[in-house]
Amino acid sequence: MRKADDLVTPDSSLMVESEQCLIEGIRSALNAALRGKAVVNEYVLACLLARGHLLVEDLPGLGKTTLAKALAHAVGGKFARVQCTPDLLPGDITGFRIFDQRTREFEFLPGPVFADVLLADEINRATPRTQSALLESMAEQQVTIDNVRHVLSPTFFVIATQNPVEQHGTYPLPEAQLDRFAMKLRIGYPEKEDERDMLAAAVGFTRDLAVESGPKIEPGELHALQERVAQVTVGPLVREYLVELAHATRAHRQVILGLSPRGLLTWQRLAQARALLQERDFVTPDDVQDMATPVLEVRLGVEPEAMNRVLGEILASVPVPVLR
Repeated sequence: MRKADDLVTPDSSLMVESEQCLIEGIRSALNAALRGKAVVNEYVLACLLARGHLLVEDLPGLGKTTLAKALAHAVGGKFARVQCTPDLLPGDITGFRIFDQRTREFEFLPGPVFADVLLADEINRATPRTQSALLESMAEQQVTIDNVRHVLSPTFFVIATQNPVEQHGTYPLPEAQLDRFAMKLRIGYPEKEDERDMLAAAVGFTRDLAVESGPKIEPGELHALQERVAQVTVGPLVREYLVELAHATRAHRQVILGLSPRGLLTWQRLAQARALLQERDFVTPDDVQDMATPVLEVRLGVEPEAMNRVLGEILASVPVPVLR
């Protein structure tokens, strides 16, 4: 078996150097917009590069919209936002056709899913029918209106939010549909020092300059980075480690739904993204473990107060492979 260090060739290291310049541009924009949340921003960046979708479950006012706008600006893409309510219809998400009196023809008006970054705010307030329309777009990267197929952006990325406090009048996402999201995150309150900096930066400005002035890359460059993630090497020992962890989730007595094959593929892809963010072209067990919490928390159906303990038991039950 090759050593982990042998997986990095001179050619690949040159490629990584140019890629890291692009990645650092997005990272800087996110850190400027969401102060003091470098770990959260790193997860968001990994989710984006892995072509996943993100579920953020947290209180209002902690920066979810700011994060989505900064991300769209950093990747040079179009941003759209949908405020989910019970009267929101599937057509309000995907778009619809209207009859043009002048041309006497039907014209398609695209919905907000035809963006590069879509923020679906309080997704659990939309009806199951509308949720399904959005989740179908996320899974298939297309919508079908009157039997006509419309392809979405190749870098289409959804950030959906949920408020964990107010549950009255909501429609919780079923566990089977939660599997459409690559990971679930919580932003949390900032530290005092970061809040002081935030207040100081806001004096004298009428808009968020962190979002406006962040560095940009071209959408084609983002697509190339996402393609590069798929090429990151996953050795046999790491693949076996992932499989054993997946089976451990299915055997745990407190887990309602064990990790699906789709979830396992998502976990591996996020570990590949994590490796690329660490300037490596191979995955280590540490990459797998770093992505365990956000990947499994959205899938296993475990009560929140028991989640950390259950995840710890699952990770402890499988020996960590040693790359020799």
